[in-house]
Amino acid sequence: MMQDWEPHRATSGALRETDGRRLIVLGITHPQTCLILPARLRAFKAAGFRVVLICSPGTLLDRIARQECVETVSVPMQRGVSPFADAVSLVRLCRVLRRLKPMITEFSTPKAGLLGNLAAKLCGVPVRVYLLRGLRLETLTGFRFRLLLAAERLASACAQHVVCNSRSLRLTAAALRVAPARKLHLLGNGSSQGVDIYRFSPGADRVRKGLGIAREAPLIGFVGRFTRDKGIPELMDAFERILATVPSARLLLVGWFDDSDDAVSEALRRRIESHPAVICTGCVADTAPYYRAMDVMVLPTWREGFPNVVLEAAATGIPVVTTISTGSRDAVLPEVTGLLIPAGYPEAIAEAVIRLIRNPEDRFRMGAAARSWVIEQFVNGRVLSLTIDFYRTLLEASARKDVAVLATDAAAVGD
Repeated sequence: MMQDWEPHRATSGALRETDGRRLIVLGITHPQTCLILPARLRAFKAAGFRVVLICSPGTLLDRIARQECVETVSVPMQRGVSPFADAVSLVRLCRVLRRLKPMITEFSTPKAGLLGNLAAKLCGVPVRVYLLRGLRLETLTGFRFRLLLAAERLASACAQHVVCNSRSLRLTAAALRVAPARKLHLLGNGSSQGVDIYRFSPGADRVRKGLGIAREAPLIGFVGRFTRDKGIPELMDAFERILATVPSARLLLVGWFDDSDDAVSEALRRRIESHPAVICTGCVADTAPYYRAMDVMVLPTWREGFPNVVLEAAATGIPVVTTISTGSRDAVLPEVTGLLIPAGYPEAIAEAVIRLIRNPEDRFRMGAAARSWVIEQFVNGRVLSLTIDFYRTLLEASARKDVAVLATDAAAVGD
């Protein structure tokens, strides 16, 4: 039976010998993921860890290295299936880990999760964690589904612990037998970083004027990658339905057209970019002001781990319409902080959004409840402290095991 992990403070002396600057290696596939890492990196540093981040090269990796003053190592990794390139990446990862000799590794995202955990296993890293941020395979079928499922199972087999980003993700991982139930952990109520409730907070709208959006126009927002799995095709179809009922509505898309294998079609991209009622910002460094401009945030996703954007919108006091898909359904209290709808139905998106636009009392009530819920459950300090406590517990257990092995070996020599 799967159990939620509860923190406890280390009390034995086994870990003290290895305290100091303990080395943790974090590994991700693509520099885009660096956008959600700053709080996590700071938390590990504040807890006394020496932090090294492994990632494919890119400007975002360079930026986070400067911004957070962490060591980084560039190891090119392909997001798609590429046997030769993957073999080269695995060799490079092994070389890096043998040189660094970390006490603990945390690899996440599909390719880094597979290659990084395999390399950590081969190099004998004492504590190996796979941070499961989501399951790409959920929207696949046939051979590609089976291939990615095998990859997830191998990544989990090489790790000693699989930390799931949400309760529903853990249930899905267990149902797919990604790992034995005993290896699947949920820390608190999920989320890999929580949310900064001071940065993401209610406040005056300062972006509508600059974007040419009328103050009285109902503004529907989306934040994230523009991909099929995020539900962008359904959102655009839903927006046409919304315009038929609320002609003054506007759609604010904060993010970028991602070049992943679930990228939107060129035809849809042209439709978005040419639509007179759709505003695209591109990738922005600080999304907080854009939430304050929104009346409703919509995430019509097909799969998630635990969507950070929902927590950010909720902390800003904005109700969210999202789907009952894995991960996203954990981020909303239905009819309390927002609305849950089935994935893949533009009419359901339109109905939910129109309801909130036409009922400002419901909108304000849900927004206030959303911020209160985030403050209670998902403040980033609380979420990250659970991670730090859990990792300290793992290191302590590993240290006790090493001491026990040494004692056994010494006894054997004495005999």
